[in-house]
Amino acid sequence: MLHQFKTLDDLRNIIKEFEGYLARPTRRFSHPTLYRKRDVQDGDTLVKGVRKKDWLFSEDGQWILAHDQMGLSFSSRWQHLKGVYKMKEKHNQGAVVDVYWILEEADLPPKMKFVPDRGKKGHYLLTVTERITLQQLVDKLKWVADRMSVIRNAEKAL
Repeated sequence: MLHQFKTLDDLRNIIKEFEGYLARPTRRFSHPTLYRKRDVQDGDTLVKGVRKKDWLFSEDGQWILAHDQMGLSFSSRWQHLKGVYKMKEKHNQGAVVDVYWILEEADLPPKMKFVPDRGKKGHYLLTVTERITLQQLVDKLKWVADRMSVIRNAEKAL
């Protein structure tokens, strides 16, 4: 069965039937799991669309090392999502922000896992569970993005 969600409230009603969801607000025309230069603050280092401060890189920068508290950020609660959404809107000076989401129990590529952030309630990290190359991480993040759903211009619902 195919569902068309017009607002986050529509999505929220459907999601209640599932285990849970994980969502990422992303500037319109940006990739949901990889960054472009316009998506990061000055001083953040990008390598192949990966924000360096999100992952544990090897000293030579060729490998991503397993770490259960470093990875790509996702919101697991509506209140957390709302706060991150507003921050993205402000940081991007009123640009349209879409919300990409995936079910917490979704199939992930091998060597990847969603882990709750021990320091922030409502925050999850998509982590790597074993050492992988930077290119493997990029490929896996693209794979995840291909399986995410999107709510365009979620401003009205949030």
